Amino acid sequence: MGFVLFLRQNFRWLAGGFLLTYFSSFGQTFFISLSSGDIRAEYGLSHGQFGSLYMAATLLSAFSLPQLGRIVDHFSVSRVVVMTVPVLALAAVSMAYATSLIWLFLTLYVLRLFGQGLMIHTAMTAMGRWYSAQRGRAVAVANLGNQAGEATFPLVFVFIVAALGWRNTWLLAATALLLVALPLILVLMRVERTPRRSDGVGMRTAPRDWTRGEVLRDPLFWMALLGVLAPGFIVTTIYFHQVYLVNLRGWSMEAFAGSFLAMSITTVFTGLLSGVLIDRYSAIRLLPIFLLPLASACFVLGIFDHIWSAYAFMTLLGISNGFSSTLFGALWPEIYGIRHLGSIRSIMIAILVFATALGPGLTGFLIDYGIPYPHQIVGMGVYCLVMIGLMITVRNRVIARMV
Repeated sequence: MGFVLFLRQNFRWLAGGFLLTYFSSFGQTFFISLSSGDIRAEYGLSHGQFGSLYMAATLLSAFSLPQLGRIVDHFSVSRVVVMTVPVLALAAVSMAYATSLIWLFLTLYVLRLFGQGLMIHTAMTAMGRWYSAQRGRAVAVANLGNQAGEATFPLVFVFIVAALGWRNTWLLAATALLLVALPLILVLMRVERTPRRSDGVGMRTAPRDWTRGEVLRDPLFWMALLGVLAPGFIVTTIYFHQVYLVNLRGWSMEAFAGSFLAMSITTVFTGLLSGVLIDRYSAIRLLPIFLLPLASACFVLGIFDHIWSAYAFMTLLGISNGFSSTLFGALWPEIYGIRHLGSIRSIMIAILVFATALGPGLTGFLIDYGIPYPHQIVGMGVYCLVMIGLMITVRNRVIARMV
């Protein structure tokens, strides 16, 4: 089936998935960190202190997600949306009015749990369950919401903050969630989809449906996670310390914010291409590829200090993001089936959130203790190269097990 025809026949479900990931931006690190300079100044926090607070809130959200994420296996997507979007909007309002560290901590916890956690979890679980032969394409289109958010919100935020201040900007975010996101997503996703034989050949789902307990006892799951967690750890760290990096390199915030557009364009192209490749070759066969551009991105950003390195980094990061975000949405149904996909994905996302929490806190303390931030970024690139070898091993063992 041609891509245009696929989009036309599945518009409502794909658009709903897109909007879920797009509006999850308000709970993503790249958006929250845009307020980090104002937050640290207002509360008198160092990089390490705010990083630790953020890490603790994110860790708590990670520990909460495995239980909360199960609701996707027991309730319709529309009901989950009704429970999720208003809470995220409430957290945005809370950010606008927070006046104490405890209040700020609780706000960050809810933003991370319902934004990065549950909204993306719901979108990817729906795409993984509703599609099989075209799962790669469906995941790729839904993931475009992440890239659209990264492309639009940083620039919009900079201009709105200049006019209204950072707290009022969070009030506008809450308004957008309630008046735009909630009604649109409900209209689009109120009817669920099931995979169809007419979708095409190449139905790719595990021979049996694994339970969450069985997955947690599978060594290959934990080996795969060592590589899967790398993009979240690295990207979150770079986003969280973006203000510090800009000051360190002597760039302007506007110039760096503009580099997000380069990343988003590359991510969109690579994400759509990878969706087609995954549907043709399978996600598990393509597993080792996604870390190579990420390693290159880290080396460029860590070694060079001219503004072009920011754009080169974002371009390479876009290639990795586009490929990995689509790959991860299609990988778990191939390996473990779809019956318990919500529970399985909630564990994976919880661990991913843990990695995103560890990045800002760990690197923040290393900055405070005098470890040069560029050296840390180069170290992340070395880790990616090591993990490529491990992903080759995982791929080969999973394929052998499925034969």
